[in-house]
Amino acid sequence: MGDANVRTLEGRPATPQTPGGSADRPSEGRRWSRLRTPRSPRLWFEILLIAISYWTYSLIRNAVPEQKAKALRNADWIWQAEHALGIAVEHTVNHAVNSVTWLIVSMNYYYATLHFIVTIGVLVWLYHWHPGRYAASRLALFATTGVALVGYYFYPLAPPRLMSGGGFVDTVVEHDTWGSMASGNLASMSNQYAAMPSMHIGWSLWCGITVAMLARPLWVRIVALLYPTVTLLVIVSTANHFWLDAVGGVLCLTFGFTAARCWYGTLPSRLARYAAAPEANLARVG
Repeated sequence: MGDANVRTLEGRPATPQTPGGSADRPSEGRRWSRLRTPRSPRLWFEILLIAISYWTYSLIRNAVPEQKAKALRNADWIWQAEHALGIAVEHTVNHAVNSVTWLIVSMNYYYATLHFIVTIGVLVWLYHWHPGRYAASRLALFATTGVALVGYYFYPLAPPRLMSGGGFVDTVVEHDTWGSMASGNLASMSNQYAAMPSMHIGWSLWCGITVAMLARPLWVRIVALLYPTVTLLVIVSTANHFWLDAVGGVLCLTFGFTAARCWYGTLPSRLARYAAAPEANLARVG
């Protein structure tokens, strides 16, 4: 009996076996296809994944050696570079906003809280209203954060408020406000010299772009785009970052969206709003 006539007990043609193991390749292709196919997220898995990922991020970020001397030298270089570019206005902004007590105190709390609250809020919004786009958007955020760790390790940078002789005001210490992991009694819990890139900008811009691309009401889109703009003003006014730290955050986000596009074949906003359930995906590629 020839190979062409060989059938399984179920009546389907048997898959030819080759020395190179080619019979396994279709199944491997199906596995990759399943991994790269958007599917409905599962709540327990997402909560666990986000918790573990943030714990890992914090652990790695704070495990990077605090290279104070190098971080201060890098801060001086950034400051000189901004002077050469004509954008070194952080000192002026810091002192001007610090003179308005209610405004700078509000910014201190903004810096300490909204970074987490808004990001988590957007993730929850995506999970509920755009489940088909959730995984790709989450991948963009995670890739953005992951590549930032490389910057923290290889380019330690002191924030303006810690520069030697910089004349910047540490607004949290000045106004004795709560919340900053980078000032006061909480300083020992956070790496003081991980200012480049700024994840306040990376995360806020991710939130702004994601909501602006997917929300329908115009006013929501406008507010979404204003959020990273206000965040930029806050990080400079509180002397936690230079302008160029924000550029680093933008570059990290660019990497994040590129990673999501490469994995899913398109940008998160262009995926279908609703994804098939995992069982339907298995049936479609099986």
